[in-house]
Order: sequence, then structure tokens, then C-alpha cells
Amino acid sequence: MNPPETNNAEFNRRDFLKGGSLATLVTMMGGVPLLADPAPEPKPEAKPADGPKLKVAVIGLGQWGREILDQLGRFPQVEIAAICDNYPAMLRRSSSKAPGAAQVEDYKAVLANKEIPAVIVATPSHQHKEIALAALAAGKHVYCEAPLATTVEDAKVIALAAKNTPAKNFQPGLQMRSHPQRHFILPFIRSGALGNSVMARAQWHKKQSWRATSPNADREKLLNWRLNQETSTGLVGEIGIHQLDQAGWLMNNRPVAVTAFGSTTLWKDDDRSVADTVHLVVEYSRGVRLTYDATLANSFDADYEIYFGSNAAVMFRESKAWMFLEVDAPLGGWEVYARKDKFYNETGIVLMAGASLQKNMADKAVEGAPDPFPPLYYALQAFIGNCGEIDAAVEDFRSLYANADKKQLAENLAGIKFNGLAANHKDGYAATVLAIKANEAVVTGKRIELKKEMFELV
Repeated sequence: MNPPETNNAEFNRRDFLKGGSLATLVTMMGGVPLLADPAPEPKPEAKPADGPKLKVAVIGLGQWGREILDQLGRFPQVEIAAICDNYPAMLRRSSSKAPGAAQVEDYKAVLANKEIPAVIVATPSHQHKEIALAALAAGKHVYCEAPLATTVEDAKVIALAAKNTPAKNFQPGLQMRSHPQRHFILPFIRSGALGNSVMARAQWHKKQSWRATSPNADREKLLNWRLNQETSTGLVGEIGIHQLDQAGWLMNNRPVAVTAFGSTTLWKDDDRSVADTVHLVVEYSRGVRLTYDATLANSFDADYEIYFGSNAAVMFRESKAWMFLEVDAPLGGWEVYARKDKFYNETGIVLMAGASLQKNMADKAVEGAPDPFPPLYYALQAFIGNCGEIDAAVEDFRSLYANADKKQLAENLAGIKFNGLAANHKDGYAATVLAIKANEAVVTGKRIELKKEMFELV
């Protein structure tokens, strides 16, 4: 998704993982910080890796496209070779972020450039299909923002094209799957440390109109694609897709049905056909349910996720996490080696990489150092690294098996260990299906069953 242009304090994807600090409140509640060690900030004098830089083009230069440019600038092994947008003003506005990049108005010219092996598609969601398919056909590595498309049929076409192009790296923009903190916590949730899964809750609250303005009426209509049901998957698809995807991934559970409601409570524009407030319940197997709400009418309590188990609950917020243990939770034995912090009259166990007794015996509560990188950084880092890994693996394979077919190549690549902090085409498709069906439930106010076949790529 590519947010529209605006001069107001409007939507910024970074806001999705921001919000007021809860550290003090959480520690008062007896929360246990769950913190992974953040990666160090790259030094200005960092040298690129041996070999040529990966040339990347960014297609779509809205607010999110410019954020992508900011993050790409952190990687010394990357050259932003081209920036592309069909609106010249966006090219001019983005040029300072990539001063050496070619400025191109037609994405087809980017794809025709054989010197550029990788592209990032950050256009509005309904434009993803045309560009992503053309990029794969042109032999490019593709990073495509989520949702993959605005219809299940289009999303399947993209995912199948990625599946059938094994020599190229395809990564959907599910950046929360790339955050090390999430991968650090994943084993705790999946191993049963929370006990039996009981339920989950998530929300996203930010007061904003979602409307962009422009002196040009035609341009303003294009900028406000998110307000139109024909071009937008609404709050659930454009925002909620990330939290909905996280729930199924962390709980390792497939959704089986979704019920939702939507209404326009504040922003009653004549040309707005998407709800500004939504509520939904996603049903999973074993009786587990996720309740989710999102609104553009109020900012209170920002955004977070909580996963409840019979032994503990885990809250995610601000790229951090805390564990709240039940009083009758069994001990696993590892607690002996974990650092312990005092929370008033309670003792909390710090689940943090490197927080053993031998390394740190702090006596006071720890809020945890803020991660210097947003989730997008880690997603792009995985994409860049995997592009290089795939290129090297393909070159090695073809030098050994010149007459091998695509199936043999795919089988060979499947055995190679790539950067695991990256979603794949299957993940992107499944997340998009859920988001689209959830938005359909919002529009109709009905319960929609999510059959297993919906998520299969055949």
C-alpha cells in the first residue's frame, strides 16, 4: 500500500508500530519485557560488501515510497538506480533521497533497463498486479507491498507468477514478519509457553481523514484511491492486514471464518465509500478468536496486539513485547538463568537475548533500548540479502546443470537456506486473501467462512 500525499498530519506507516510508551504502565502491572537485541546502527564509514552493489528501482513515490527510499539509503551495498512515478511532482520531491537515481515516469522503462535487477512496487494496491507481473516477466527480483492486490483473483495470479519464477526473489511487504523482535518471541508463543491459546486482541486507532488534497481535481481523485471501494480494501486491507497476518503466523493457526462490521462515524465525505471505523472477529481452529478494531475517528490507545494463553499473555507494542505470567503458570527451568527484575513486590523474568545471570544482574526494571530500525528496514535487509543469495545459487546451479529445467532449479533452491526474516509469495497471498475477505465482511456485515481451498495456490 502507498499512502496518499497530504500536507496534514496524516497516515504514516511508521505510526502503525509507534504510539505512547507503555513501559511504566506495563512494569506496574507486573509485565515481563521480551526484548531481542537490536542490530547496531550502521556506521557512516561502513564499506559495501565485496562485489558490485545491488541496483534497485522504487516504483511509486508516495509517502511510503519515500520511506522506502530512506531505508534503502542505510544499505551501503545498495544503489538506488531509478525512482519512478507517473506524477512529475513526486519525482522532484523524491530526488533528494536518491540524488544519483534516474527519474522515470513510465515503469515500463525501468523494467526494460537490464542493468536494474530488482524493483520495489510501492504504488496503490490496485496497481500492483500489472507492475508486479511485468517485473517478474522482465526477470526482476520483486518486493511488492501488501496487500498484493484488491481481489483474490489478482492476488493469486501474482503469487502463482512468483511461484513459477523460482530464479527470482519475490517478497511481499509484510514487514512485521521481518522484525527480529517478532522472531525472538515466536518460539515462546509456539512452544506453548503461554499455555493453551485462549484468544487474541488487536487494534489500530489514529484520528485522520485519510484524505489527500491537490490543486488538481483529477490528481486529487487519484490520490484518494483508498476512499473508494473499487480501488481500496479499506481499513482492514490497507492497515489491518499486518496485524491479522501476525495473529495467524504467531499462533500457527489458520483462520476459518470472519465476521465484521463497518461504519462511517466521522468523515462523511460525499465521495467516501469505505468505512472509517471497523470491528471484526476472526475465528481460528480450536475455538480461538481474534477481535480487531480500527478507526480513523479517534487516536486513543494507538495500536497494539495481545495474545492470551492459559499460563500467560504477551503484548506487542512499539516493536517491544511484555509477558504477563499467571500465578499458577508452571516453571520451565530456564528461569534460573534469566535475569530477574523487581516490579514493586513482584519479580519479573526478563526474556531478552543475552539477559542471562552471567551477563547482567540488574536489580531495577528494564524498559529496553529502543530499536533504531523500523520493521521496514529489516524487511528490505532480507530482500536485498536474498536477492544476492538467489543470484549466486542460480549461477552455481546453471553452471553445473546447464540443461536443467525450472522444476529442478526450484527444487535446488528450496534446499538453500535464505534469510528467514522474510515473507514469501505464499505468506503474501494468504494475508491478502484474509484481508480481502475481512473487508468483504465489513462491507456486507456478514460472517464469511474461510475454506482451506481459498488459501491454496493451484
